[in-house]
Amino acid sequence: MVLDKVERQLNLTDFQMKNKKEMDNVPFKFIDLFSGIGGFRLAFESVGGVCVFSSDIDKWANETYFLNFNVHPKGDITKIPAENIPDHDILCAGFPCQPFSIGGYRKGFCDTRGTLFFEVERILKSKMPKAFLLENVKGLVNHDKGRTFKVIKNSLKNLGYTIFYKVLNSKDFGIPQNRERIYIVGFKNKVSSFDFPAPILSKSNINDLLENGVKGYDLSEIASNHLKKHYANYVAKNKVNKNFPIFATEIRPSRCSMRNDGYSPCLTAKMGTGGNNVPVLVRENRKLTVRECLRLQGFPESFKMKENYSQSYKQIGNSVSVPVVRLIAKEMIKYLI
Repeated sequence: MVLDKVERQLNLTDFQMKNKKEMDNVPFKFIDLFSGIGGFRLAFESVGGVCVFSSDIDKWANETYFLNFNVHPKGDITKIPAENIPDHDILCAGFPCQPFSIGGYRKGFCDTRGTLFFEVERILKSKMPKAFLLENVKGLVNHDKGRTFKVIKNSLKNLGYTIFYKVLNSKDFGIPQNRERIYIVGFKNKVSSFDFPAPILSKSNINDLLENGVKGYDLSEIASNHLKKHYANYVAKNKVNKNFPIFATEIRPSRCSMRNDGYSPCLTAKMGTGGNNVPVLVRENRKLTVRECLRLQGFPESFKMKENYSQSYKQIGNSVSVPVVRLIAKEMIKYLI
């Protein structure tokens, strides 16, 4: 099942430590770079960590972060000296993925956002935490025929870290969303092997995440007419499973993607900002709600976010799947001693 409640084992947050003794007694400290709406933070706090620094340049994401954690993330990481970042045990970073994504132009390090990996490298080199966890799109692996990923791996190894990486799909970990992401784990100490979490056998049901009686999320008349045409073609060519909803994305006059396998399409950073990119429930003729999208990323019901707002969708698409990161975090902390 989706993570219904993320347990906070400690009530300490950024810049709220009362004294040095309190700081020294926490199980482990981590920083949250490119923090977005706090997916990494929820995951690592749920296994006992304390966030001592967060940073993001997106003002709307920072507003959501403050709303939920009562902390204002620092701004542009390129303008923050490493000495101003507190010491920490684990560095977390979902550095911008658009330069490597098939949904973008895939310019990689030619894109200024792509160079932000080197900000991660800069901070690792200066602070040398015990471990790190990086997340990015699957496309990073083969971008520029693998050369981009080779640069990243060599950069991390040259800092003295032992690294492990694997592409995981959120749908294998209790999240009914087809979302493949690469996770890169690194340790300063020599670690011979690291076990990424194994897929969960019991699958979550997409129907359990959907809201009933939703109003105000209907498609425009133009989009609805396009959808009807594509739906007729889809039904004519495919056997429809009536037990699951039919999802549609990228609704255009000449094309539309649909799926009916019990999983949502991947939620992207384009959601809400580029036409009909928010997944659509065909039978209901509406887009997913913000709450439904949060559930599809494993955020708790208590998480606060503005409803039916383009920036909210974008922030969710930019986030990590909390339960997947939490499972990785549980494995990582075994190696911190």
